Formats: sequence, C-alpha cells, structure tokens
Amino acid sequence: QVQLVESGGGLVQPGGSLRLSCAASGSGFSIYAMAWARQAPGKQREFVATISSGGMTNYVDSVKGRFNISRDNAKNTVYLQMNSLKPEDTAVYYCNADGHYGYWGKGTLVTVSS
Repeated sequence: QVQLVESGGGLVQPGGSLRLSCAASGSGFSIYAMAWARQAPGKQREFVATISSGGMTNYVDSVKGRFNISRDNAKNTVYLQMNSLKPEDTAVYYCNADGHYGYWGKGTLVTVSS
C-alpha cells in the first residue's frame, strides 16, 4: 500500500513557475512508475508526465519543453517542475503510482492567472 501527498500548488501568473512535490509513504516506492496527472474544470483527467522506476520520462505534447518530472528514491518523493505556465495549465494536479489503477493522491490546485 502506498499513500501519496501532493504539495506546492498555488496561484501563479502566466509565464511563471511552480514546483510540485509528492511524498510517498509505504513500501516499494522505488519500483513503481510514477506520474503526474491533471484535471481541469469540466475536463477528463489526463496524464501529463511519467517517470519509470529507471528514470525514463515521458510527457504529453502540451507540456513538453516546459515541465520536468523527476524522482528522489532516497526521499520517496517525485517532483514536477513547471515553467512557462499558461492559463490552460490551470487544474488540480494529482500524483500517481503504478498507473491508472494504482495509487492516487488527493491533488493540489494550480491556478495560472493574472
């Protein structure tokens, strides 16, 4: 069993940056593929960034070149560095372990607005 707690969300102006963190408790963090997903109002949840247990990363096209996912297995933590934020990045961001049917955090709200 894995518990995930996100932090780092907030209000930021367009063009700004935020770093989200996800702290995992429980066993086996290092073996799980980890991901960040988001859900904007009225839209379906979508995966935006994934990182394998070996550190391979993948991004949805809309965030490529702006977002960076990383993990620190010693700290049981995964990060999402978000740069050049746009209003359309506004959403609740969720941390995920082990895929869609795995484990989810409760989310942290990111609002990009002037």
